[in-house]
Amino acid sequence: MPLIEVKNLIKTYKTGEESFNALDGVSLSIKKGEFVAIMGASGSGKSTLMNTLGTLDKPNSGSYNLDGVDVFSLSPDELSEIRNVKLGFVFQGFNLISRTSALDNVQMPMIYKGIPEEERIKLAREALKIVGLENRENHMPNEMSGGQQQRVAIARAIVNDAPLILADEPTGNLDTKTSIEIMEFFVSLNEKHGKTIVLVTHEPDIAQYCKRVVRFKDGKIISDEVKK
Repeated sequence: MPLIEVKNLIKTYKTGEESFNALDGVSLSIKKGEFVAIMGASGSGKSTLMNTLGTLDKPNSGSYNLDGVDVFSLSPDELSEIRNVKLGFVFQGFNLISRTSALDNVQMPMIYKGIPEEERIKLAREALKIVGLENRENHMPNEMSGGQQQRVAIARAIVNDAPLILADEPTGNLDTKTSIEIMEFFVSLNEKHGKTIVLVTHEPDIAQYCKRVVRFKDGKIISDEVKK
């Protein structure tokens, strides 16, 4: 059974008198353990798809099954639970809380789950160790480089042991050298820790790290290539 199965997704936006399909009949299946790049120009539909996969947006029609669950049939509370248990998010802008240490930032998803503090700290330290920041747990975001901040964000995404990581332009604010380091972390998470990763990027160099590349144009998938 696929981890992600979307069928015939249509998402229509209106701008004044005009309307256009950000998603125009998109169907896509992703198996557990895949590392997939979603590529396309601005306005191609890739971000709308990512918001749908993250349960942050709902199309006008179509279906979405995540690990066998019909996502569009869930209540707001059930969707929140799915986000906490099944999904880890990594964003271009890191989205860290500025006056909070790396350790506390990583703990945030577990607070919403009601995990006791002692266990939260233990799991957060383990996640920071995975991304090579065990010696930075008490540093604030402004005391860390961009690459270190993104690694804290990755630790936060994996701390709940979610099977699926959604990364939206995760290297967009980073220089080339740091981008390579971050992508190598994603490769490690995929190959050593079995995480399924769906990554939005417009950069071919970044997509090279992924095992499968899906390209969007005008709300449609125009190619879907698996690396040999």
